[in-house]
Amino acid sequence: MRALVVDDSKTVRMIIGRTLRELGYEVEDAVDGQDALDRLNERPGYFEVALLDWNMPQMNGMEVLKRVRADERHRALVILMVTTETEVEHMAEALEAGANEYVMKPFTKDILIEKLELTRMHF
Repeated sequence: MRALVVDDSKTVRMIIGRTLRELGYEVEDAVDGQDALDRLNERPGYFEVALLDWNMPQMNGMEVLKRVRADERHRALVILMVTTETEVEHMAEALEAGANEYVMKPFTKDILIEKLELTRMHF
């Protein structure tokens, strides 16, 4: 299993990456939305899951989500929005745009594992 962790915070990327590696994932990082989109487009189908922050420079997570979902090459990619955006409207917007799950910061390791388990049916 390969995961792309997309967050402008190095600390958050490290925390998520550590948990994913413990679960057996190979993990790569992207520092912002444009970096994520570039990595996904360079190797369509390579990653099974992307954990995507909403608020980032260059290109925010919602824009990445919309672009990825508009591209058939990434149809099978499972996307978890991992964000401080806690309003129900934001969650609904992300899910309507194609996010598979929504994780609110701060989160625990158990919450992240639970959300990943909920998406397993997509793999």
